Amino acid sequence: MKFAITKLKAAFGNNKIVDEQLNSTYTEAIINDVEGVPFALSDTNVMYAGMSELAGYHYFKTIIIGTFKIKTFKGAKLILNGDDFKLELKSDMLELLSESSAVPNRNVTAIDFEIDEKDLPKIVRSKIQSLQLSAKKEKVVFNMIEMAKDEEE
Repeated sequence: MKFAITKLKAAFGNNKIVDEQLNSTYTEAIINDVEGVPFALSDTNVMYAGMSELAGYHYFKTIIIGTFKIKTFKGAKLILNGDDFKLELKSDMLELLSESSAVPNRNVTAIDFEIDEKDLPKIVRSKIQSLQLSAKKEKVVFNMIEMAKDEEE
């Protein structure tokens, strides 16, 4: 029996396109299942985020839902790439652990990042272009979600 690899690939379609469609469906399911407005998206993760203040300290609180899974005692780093700035935030705790969701193949990871008061004006959805989350050997790039004018913070 004679066959060609290119013909087999053609029969099954382009894997990259199929993967992108599956990832899109995966993140859409997360957005539909979770109450609230997402802050940013990666291929297989959705980030929900907001600011918080406790006893004069400021935090950028994030919840990542999706395939991102981590267990570390070394903390995490979040790099915010903006229009005219690059801001690096470190997690407020070194011990981080993702929790399994009730939905199969979905994890929930809550990470709070310390932020200086002088950097607070930079944490505005319209000023941020992308975010890069690094923890252990995991690295996830999130892109901002376009918001309607009435939904912006």
